[in-house]
Amino acid sequence: MHVLLVEDDAKLGPLIVRLLAAERHTVELAATGADGIAFWESKRWDLVILDRMLPDLEGASILRDRRRAGDTTPVLMLTAMGTVDDRVEGLDSGADDYLTKPFAASELLARVRALGRRNEFAAGGPVSRMIVAGLELDESRHALTYAGQVIDLSAREYALLAHLMRNRGAALTRQQLLDEVWGAEPDVYSNVVDLYIHYLREKFKDAGHEDLIKTVRGVGYRLIEAEAS
Repeated sequence: MHVLLVEDDAKLGPLIVRLLAAERHTVELAATGADGIAFWESKRWDLVILDRMLPDLEGASILRDRRRAGDTTPVLMLTAMGTVDDRVEGLDSGADDYLTKPFAASELLARVRALGRRNEFAAGGPVSRMIVAGLELDESRHALTYAGQVIDLSAREYALLAHLMRNRGAALTRQQLLDEVWGAEPDVYSNVVDLYIHYLREKFKDAGHEDLIKTVRGVGYRLIEAEAS
């Protein structure tokens, strides 16, 4: 899933990013309410994880505004405010679920999975396939095929290609790819992006497919629909 996390805690935010990335979710982190709103309005999200107490805005207020605007994105609200009245107010503001800090990582992930299933059911099933120039990525099976041939990918190769395919045509910087695919993992260097791009290109080549990943000099990489004739 493509998840927006709005959390100002400098330790908790990156930790949640790592947890979700390990479950193969694509996560973007906003540390303020204003940034959260900007991210939220910029694209479609499968799930928003929203801290209730932010440094500039109140999470419940942000959520009420989004619901009034007709936004139906599933929202998991995080908060240290754990009384019954607090939970009721959070749910009444439009949250689909409410998790009190501190919480166990396993419980957070279980609630994320539950909201993901609920969202798929409401939408009539997940949009699980992306197709670019004959490459078919099946997100429900984490599988890539070309001309009926399965192309084996590691978990990291899969996550990198999926992000490129979701943003095909856009030039993505190495830092953006690091943030999206590797999250806040320690001891990760920017050249790891170049290494995994190389791995993907080699696998495309071995499968007889043209190289769709183009180097944008001075920026990073972009995935194109097909080679220009």
